Amino acid sequence: MADRAGDVVLGVDLGTTSTKVVAHAVDGTAVAQHGEGYPLEEPEPGHAVQDPRLILDAALASLRAVVAEVGAERVAGLSFSTAMHSLLGVDADGEPLTPSITWADTRATTQAERLRAGRAGLALHRRTGTPVHPMSPLVKLVWFREQEPKLAERVAYWVGIKDWVLWRLCDALVTDHSVASGTGLMDIGALQWDAEALQLASVLPEQLPELVPTRHVLPGVTEAAAAATGLPRDVPVVVGAGDGPLANLGLGAVRPGVAAVSIGTSGALRVMVDAPAVDPLGGVFCYALTEQRWAVGGAINNGGVVLQWAGDALAPELGEGSEEELLALAETAPPGSGGLLMLPYLLSERAPHWSSLPRGAYVGLTRAHRREHLLRAALEGVCQQLGLVLASLRAAGLEVTEVRATGGFARSAFWRQLLADVLGTTVHFPQGHEGSSFGAALLGMEALGLVESVDVAADLVRIADEVRPQPAVAATYAALQPVFDGLYDALVPAFASLRRLGPLLPLEAAREALPPA
Repeated sequence: MADRAGDVVLGVDLGTTSTKVVAHAVDGTAVAQHGEGYPLEEPEPGHAVQDPRLILDAALASLRAVVAEVGAERVAGLSFSTAMHSLLGVDADGEPLTPSITWADTRATTQAERLRAGRAGLALHRRTGTPVHPMSPLVKLVWFREQEPKLAERVAYWVGIKDWVLWRLCDALVTDHSVASGTGLMDIGALQWDAEALQLASVLPEQLPELVPTRHVLPGVTEAAAAATGLPRDVPVVVGAGDGPLANLGLGAVRPGVAAVSIGTSGALRVMVDAPAVDPLGGVFCYALTEQRWAVGGAINNGGVVLQWAGDALAPELGEGSEEELLALAETAPPGSGGLLMLPYLLSERAPHWSSLPRGAYVGLTRAHRREHLLRAALEGVCQQLGLVLASLRAAGLEVTEVRATGGFARSAFWRQLLADVLGTTVHFPQGHEGSSFGAALLGMEALGLVESVDVAADLVRIADEVRPQPAVAATYAALQPVFDGLYDALVPAFASLRRLGPLLPLEAAREALPPA
């Protein structure tokens, strides 16, 4: 193992709304960081896209700032993390023909539902690890084949956003096994492009990047990239992985039985296993970290966004920045919110149902309920949804013995306790970490021989606090979980009818023309 104790590895995290670069020393310390934001555009209903050039510019600017701070001579290498499920069509020279279509894009809902209902749907999920859902690049490619065939014919290569950024930085067209395991196009057992998936997508293998391990090292950057960032041309570049598996690594949740849960705008719960696994019902995803480590779990669309909605809808007089007041009000309601349940499907939902059909719903509402009950029920619904993901992990035969949590929700002692109570397990909160960028840096350190194994993550991450469930409260939530779970199936016909009637049900009333003055 090389002695480079004074050097740093740059973790480059290409996120949904910003790119962050963090310089990490070998002991895990973050010594410098810089981030640049960019918009998530919604040009029409169901579309959620980005300009890939803005993401590249953000990566270059962030690298330039961090390299200037730490000194180019200290940079032992850089390693990448990325938001998963992006899709970008480019020409033979790599020039974008489409925007970067993000995981949040739901234009392919019809295609997803058709594939999921077919005989091949669950088999595809279990073979590729990726749920058949509008987020999946496979399903997006089917949409292009059906809705934009002329544009699809012009595309020379279909890539993810990290693939494209690396192509521009290093002049290499590659994708890692982790990102590929989130496309719905790779057989996770064989680590090869899946022939049936490619046929469904009408894509040839040569139209996709070369598959490489996450620890694959590219030998340097282009002259233009070196000039734009201050990096040496021969700096090693580790291809890296998806942000979900890397978040587990950044939390130190790498050993069997240790789950990582996050609640930010959305949420997720994942556990590492040593071989690919999907539960029989297809409730969880399975994405690679390395060939020997796989993240099994589920993401939910509705996390902190539910609290934001509740504040706007139920307590608008509090205004922006009222999170603490909202949480304090929710805390005044009793556990179980007086028999009020909320399905928090404001942005449809992913795990474990993987459907764009559901809508949010309050069930059990009575005249006695007040704002505090509605607020608490909303937060309980978010935690109950994560509880369903945890149940799906256990249905896949996975034992969960420890939970580590991160995200904006952790600022609230009330929400921390609520999560522990709903999950019915002790939740550990790590001290000062940088999530996916730290995970990327750790993966890079292993690839570059600076640490023996990513197992060091479990020792580098310090636990700052732990919250134990309150037995009586946890018992209440355990009793409510099957009721909460059953509401999805019970309301599917209503969800379907509301979608069908959607054109007749505008959000805003039509304005009558005013009489002339």
